[in-house]
Amino acid sequence: MDNSNEIIFDSITVVQKISLYAEVILPLALPTTYTYAVPAIFADKIKPGCRVEVVLGKNKRYAGIIKLITPEAPAYTTKEILNVLDDEPVLYPQQLQLWNWMSQYYMCSEGEVMAAALPAHFKLSSETILLFNEDYGDDFSSLNNEEYLVAEALLIKKQLNLTEVQQVLDVTHVYPVIKKLIDKKVCVVWEALSERYKSKKENFVVLNPQYDTDAAMSELLNNWTKAPKQMELLLSYLHLIKTTGEVTQVELLKKSGATAAQLNGLAEKKILLIEKRTVDRIKALPKAMEVAFDLSAAQEICLLEVQQCFSTKNVCLLHGVTSSGKTQIYIKLIEAYYKQEKQVLYLLPEIALTAQMIRRLQFHFGGNIAIYHSKFNNNERVELWNKIKTGEVRIVLGARSALFLPFKDLGLIVVDEEHDPSFKQQDPAPRYNARDAAVYYGALFNAKILLGSATPSIETYYNAQKGKYGLVELNERFGGIHLPTIEIINTRQVAQKGKVMLSPQLKEAIEKTVAAGRQVILFQNRRGYSPYLICGTCGYLPQCKNCDVTLTLHKYSNKLHCHYCGTTYPKITACPACGSVNWIEKNFGTEKIEEMIEDEFPSLKVARMDVDSVRGKSAHDNLIKLFEQQRIDVLVGTQMVVKGLDFEKVSLVGILDADGLLSFADFRVNERAFQLMEQVSGRAGRKESQGNVLIQATQINHPVLQFVKEHDYKKLYSFEINNRQQFFYPPFSRIIEITLKHKVKEVVDEAANKLAAALQKNMSNFVVGPAAPVVARIRNQYLMELLIKLPLDTKQIQLYKQIIRNEFNLLLAEKQFKSVVMIADVDAN
Repeated sequence: MDNSNEIIFDSITVVQKISLYAEVILPLALPTTYTYAVPAIFADKIKPGCRVEVVLGKNKRYAGIIKLITPEAPAYTTKEILNVLDDEPVLYPQQLQLWNWMSQYYMCSEGEVMAAALPAHFKLSSETILLFNEDYGDDFSSLNNEEYLVAEALLIKKQLNLTEVQQVLDVTHVYPVIKKLIDKKVCVVWEALSERYKSKKENFVVLNPQYDTDAAMSELLNNWTKAPKQMELLLSYLHLIKTTGEVTQVELLKKSGATAAQLNGLAEKKILLIEKRTVDRIKALPKAMEVAFDLSAAQEICLLEVQQCFSTKNVCLLHGVTSSGKTQIYIKLIEAYYKQEKQVLYLLPEIALTAQMIRRLQFHFGGNIAIYHSKFNNNERVELWNKIKTGEVRIVLGARSALFLPFKDLGLIVVDEEHDPSFKQQDPAPRYNARDAAVYYGALFNAKILLGSATPSIETYYNAQKGKYGLVELNERFGGIHLPTIEIINTRQVAQKGKVMLSPQLKEAIEKTVAAGRQVILFQNRRGYSPYLICGTCGYLPQCKNCDVTLTLHKYSNKLHCHYCGTTYPKITACPACGSVNWIEKNFGTEKIEEMIEDEFPSLKVARMDVDSVRGKSAHDNLIKLFEQQRIDVLVGTQMVVKGLDFEKVSLVGILDADGLLSFADFRVNERAFQLMEQVSGRAGRKESQGNVLIQATQINHPVLQFVKEHDYKKLYSFEINNRQQFFYPPFSRIIEITLKHKVKEVVDEAANKLAAALQKNMSNFVVGPAAPVVARIRNQYLMELLIKLPLDTKQIQLYKQIIRNEFNLLLAEKQFKSVVMIADVDAN
């Protein structure tokens, strides 16, 4: 008797008894991951890092990432995975480990990390589809007019999505109608996950193989009697195919000046064939590498010391003065790791501000380097993601988000300008510092991390001094050029009402510099025209209705702007308090400086670089190119002029308001002021001759100004490290800043006091506050802050973080506080 069927049945039974469960990360701010049962049909397909379709709640579908697979069932009843969306994982175990570390260290959920890490097209959308209920029939007499229209469309099409319902009714708000139709059982809802990434297709033109020989082509051309335009088009194709190797339809029509109808005529005659192919959205550069330059003697020693440091430590700080040639050392290191067939990540604080760096690296590495930044659309991001994952792309230049890319074999991470606050994500979560996360991420690959800066962060330099990181210093400028001379101008001695914009000394220096064929950079860390307007009669200050801040006048738009929530208001002519038209403009922004330079020096070409003036996709790069080509004499700007710029002809830098940099209520104020002033000073005299820097200030004896004048980072470090130790600030502690928000001031005040009292029971010595911040209301939300300074003990810090999470949950469980927003910012800037 044949018992093969019985054997098959038994094997199926065995397979079904093997129960697997998958822990799934969903792209939501959920406190935990969820476990789903794995149906037997997917048992061989699922792997950690793959996306799966799952239901959360009643019927909301999401694409989640499998974190791990286990045979152990959770304590609750599980739902089943509906579908496996990938044949191969979209990321590697190292990325999952990074997500897990970031969620624990920065006190957020893995779902929030996932939402930040994955390109949008990997996070599938849940689209509502209405299906017609055949059992209802076609009697719509009981429906009102709107219901009838939708029901009739459903009867014809059988299914509609929300957009189609909106088109049928010609209104946006269709949910009430849909709800009634569902209640009356005219239709049912089906939630479908839609894959939003679509590969780019392009038409290519190829020659029919029967004309591929010289003889066949000669015969075709010799016997041609009609359609001379088509013959010209064919000849254009033959020329292009010889020179380019492949011909697109767009390129052929452009080069030949022919029409699509003429091309279609050749296609109908089966002489040319049109093929639709998948193409890359990101145009590839030639792969040729050219790192053909020599390092100076000091750079050679520096490179050797970095390599020696990497033999014993994974992290090295390269502290090199401005214009010392750190970038050339990076390029040599990148080349070395590329030749070892390793991947390299080069992180910059803001990719939009470093067009020069992109051009320099592409000059040396060509198509071997990929750029990853926010200007790419989502389809381009997916394509680059896949190329990095397969190892096709080995060098990546990017801003902080490039840290999340799925590197396969990472060998080196370069964090340039490691001190820059832009490496810290502010909102939304995860509020991570890309520099610190890079150190952890590199360790997962046993990769080397090079941190570079002329003005390192106090924490990084402390780690280097203590031996946790290696330290290599480069103390001379490339080409033997001296650091710029710095003169501090006491603006108290300038006879002028209000703040001094341009002192006589600075005006004279601008005139001399431009006359000598050189260029000028003027730095003011305030954009707009006038940061404060005040009524000269009653003292009224125009304020934002959503935030507790004064409004800034922007002359270009002729409006008042709030720099916190972005709201704009018409310019006020009469004071709403007293009716006076006597407005006084206090302080000055980049717009006003630009106007003053144009008035004082009408022959000069002046430009402005700030958030308002470089909004376009390539506006920043275009402005830099104009300045490089000396088509601009004076460049006025905010912090944008500080970062990543190298101009040969700049010999004068003016810092117009040093007091504004030294007056922030922040324990890092001295460090940040020094960094900004030293960095912008470093733009002067980078080639040919020594530069000059003029700093306007009233606090001329402030110690930070003396450190800047002497270009002495080490004195700043000694000064700051003593203060930090005395007041228990980083690097001697770890800080967590807790912000509470609510639209009612009394509610947020009470919540903050209650939270502080609860936390002080367990960490009484470490809690500071609560207190209202300097700007106590933003976007109609009142704010309160707590600062927690924790000792440097990893286990203790983990324990305290858990206590904070628990207290958050207990507070939110109380009815009056359930709508209070609480944010924990670890290592807050």
